[in-house]
Amino acid sequence: MKVLLLSDVKGQGKKGDVINVSDGYANNFLLKKGLGVVATADKINSVEIHNKAVEKQKAAERQKAQEDAARLKGQTVRIVAATGSQGKMYGSITNKEIAEELCRSGYSVDKKQVVLKEPIRTTGRYTATVKLYAEISAQINIVVD
Repeated sequence: MKVLLLSDVKGQGKKGDVINVSDGYANNFLLKKGLGVVATADKINSVEIHNKAVEKQKAAERQKAQEDAARLKGQTVRIVAATGSQGKMYGSITNKEIAEELCRSGYSVDKKQVVLKEPIRTTGRYTATVKLYAEISAQINIVVD
């Protein structure tokens, strides 16, 4: 029996694959647990259309991330922090504050996308990486006053 997998099945295939299995395995395990459906031409076509739409959406997201990375590259973020007499700050500057400042500048960046080697605890110039998509990132400059 040909079965279209609705989720990954160990030893059989990945989601969206059409596999040929015995009738008993298909009826008693795959269909019963909702891991697959009987492969008809209609269902196979709908999965292919869905996969094409997902690929198109991912390509659009990747393109947008590349454009955003080009705009962000080399941008300078200025953050004013309360400091003591020797230039040491009260607290530290984290990726959250940097992301908020980038959002105020017109970029849509989440705090999880900003990567700092360590929290900033003194005034000065620093660099950070903003990861926008898989393998797409941009370096930004941070000035803490």
